[in-house]
Amino acid sequence: MSPADTAAAALPIVAVVGATATGKSALGLALAERLPGGGEIVNADALQVYRGFDVGTAKPDAAERRRVPHHLIDVLDPHERWSAGEFARQARQAIAAIQARGRRPIVVGGSGLYLRALLAGISPIPAADPRVREHLRRRAADEGLGALAAELARLDPETAARLAPGDRQRVLRALEVALVSGRPLSAWIAKQPFGTQSIAAIRVGLTLPRSILYDRIAGRVARMVESGWMEEVRGLIGRGLDPGLPAFQAIGYRQLVHHARGEWPLARAVEETIRATRRFAKRQETWFRKEPDVTWFSAEDLDRRIPQVLEHVERALGEGRG
Repeated sequence: MSPADTAAAALPIVAVVGATATGKSALGLALAERLPGGGEIVNADALQVYRGFDVGTAKPDAAERRRVPHHLIDVLDPHERWSAGEFARQARQAIAAIQARGRRPIVVGGSGLYLRALLAGISPIPAADPRVREHLRRRAADEGLGALAAELARLDPETAARLAPGDRQRVLRALEVALVSGRPLSAWIAKQPFGTQSIAAIRVGLTLPRSILYDRIAGRVARMVESGWMEEVRGLIGRGLDPGLPAFQAIGYRQLVHHARGEWPLARAVEETIRATRRFAKRQETWFRKEPDVTWFSAEDLDRRIPQVLEHVERALGEGRG
């Protein structure tokens, strides 16, 4: 077992989970500042790792990062690929370093697969096969991504259900794994590798009634656009970045690219972003409801509920439940 695995296994961490727009970041900050000894945040959002993709990923601002140290934010350039396995490896290293400083690691994010890879481990997924990948790219260009998404639904319905139909990168990767290995990606994810040490964690989740969540999502997208999201997208393209890069697959960025290219009016790009985000939030809720040992709290009037969450976490730590 690696030193990071040993240290991460020794002390419980806190994991804050839930759908987008429920207030996970605010709760993580509050816990980091109020837990005895203080805490540091480990980002478990799949897109906040990319430099320059700030507004649309709701990345913590400079003031928030001064209040509490954050890890695994702005660690990749837009052309680099990020995976659940690489996230788990780097997150375990960050957790071990935080614990060595006598502080509490608080993992915050809505990427369910990344959190599972960190807390329980997943089997190493087969390496990419350039020939198969190129074949799938040509098929996507000739047949359309919808045809490949339908094929994935037949070969790996569990993975297809959690991916957005327009997420080209992940649809092609999941198909590639199924074709190369003969096993669906979901089977690799479900299999914990031998020798992987699970991390003790106190898991708290934030939830909202669907109608309130959907209203929040619409409001947040509107605020992001008002805060310069479109200008950020134009600036990224102006730097010569290819909109086909992994980072541009984030919800909202791929929709706003259509407006930047003059293909869609802004109103349509915003509406498509809201619709895609709502679908994503629904998939997040479905995923996290299946995860073990999550204690759920309402995200309505979150400031008033933070003491309740803090009391629960401190009690769980005192009882050694992590």
